[in-house]
Amino acid sequence: MINSSKKHLEETGESYFQHMKNALKISFEMLAGSFMAIIHSVIPAIFKTGASTKIKDLYIFTQERLRRNKKK
Repeated sequence: MINSSKKHLEETGESYFQHMKNALKISFEMLAGSFMAIIHSVIPAIFKTGASTKIKDLYIFTQERLRRNKKK
């Protein structure tokens, strides 16, 4: 498992802590989007575009991260 983790970090071009920071950011953003979608399902007038905006923002974040790491 350690070798697999090292290989993954090499593929992403990130240190352990950079990767942890990015993975946690994605995780918390997804969690926030999930809560927005749950609340929206009960009260449709709240967070009308909250979850979909989170999805779009995360897509942009991950694509920029890939491009940035490929340049290294």
